[in-house]
Amino acid sequence: MELTTVWFIIIAFLWTSYFFLEGFDFGVGMLLPVLGRTDVERRVLINTIGPVWDANEVWFIVAGAAMFAAFPEWYATLFSGFYLPLLAILLALIVRGVAFEFRGKRDDARWRSRWDKAIFGGSLVPAFVWGVAFANIVRGVPLDANHDYAGTLGDLLNPYALLGGLTTMTLFVLHGAVFLALKTSGTIRVRARFVASVAVVAAVVAGGSFLLITQVKYGEPVTWLTAGGAAAGLVVAAVANRAGREGWAFVGTGAAIVLAVATLFTALFPDVMPSTLDAANGLTSSNAASSPYTLKIMTWSAALFTPVVMIYQGWTYWVFRKRIDTSHIPARKPEPMP
Repeated sequence: MELTTVWFIIIAFLWTSYFFLEGFDFGVGMLLPVLGRTDVERRVLINTIGPVWDANEVWFIVAGAAMFAAFPEWYATLFSGFYLPLLAILLALIVRGVAFEFRGKRDDARWRSRWDKAIFGGSLVPAFVWGVAFANIVRGVPLDANHDYAGTLGDLLNPYALLGGLTTMTLFVLHGAVFLALKTSGTIRVRARFVASVAVVAAVVAGGSFLLITQVKYGEPVTWLTAGGAAAGLVVAAVANRAGREGWAFVGTGAAIVLAVATLFTALFPDVMPSTLDAANGLTSSNAASSPYTLKIMTWSAALFTPVVMIYQGWTYWVFRKRIDTSHIPARKPEPMP
């Protein structure tokens, strides 16, 4: 197997890991005003992802860095052509991270309410815009002969891309609701299961429509299997959630996200950025790649360090595996402002 193909698979793995892990983070943030009806309940919701949310975001950084090193042409075209959407994601992630840290710095209901809104918005924007971005990558964008983006922001807001945004947003809400049902007990768990039973319907409608269009217009024979597997994951999630088997429900939503992303990357390969102006202007895993020597060095580095990162993050989840509820939240002691 050529190293360009190997690194396309590695980058697909990195993005898939990011969406699987950060997906429930975004879902928890979007559900904060829905499931957290008191300050204590909202603190429970935040505490379910408190030990892991920043580690989950590392996968985004690593995926972007890997694209820059392995496929610099792809990175340059993507991050310049999608400048405004990616800037919106970056700003949302910054605001969201600050909100997690500053929410408890002052014992003031209005202060906490503002940061709660920031967590909600900082989760909603990336959850939607990532779907828009990746749908456009699969669909193709107007690229000129120099591989530069020749379109406008309006070109990115086409119906297929917007449906992709709805798909990721509804999938992440469902993923987050199931995660909360798995991580909490008492009233919050009951509410989370109810929200999951509603969210799965929205995810099936949006995700099913998006994957069907993707398969018909851009898919390969093998992507019928991945798209069908994503649909089966949602069915497993719905049945398990109804039966109160949150662990299996989380496996189902996770499988749906993983297989949906796999469908997109498989449909895209060997292209990495198709052109809608002229197929010859598009970027492929060959003409966008770094030198073979660079890819060889990167491959050895990935082989050494990726397992270490995965083991460490898995250990973190194991340490913080227990359920929490409002009884675990101590009386508020506001921290001093820096």
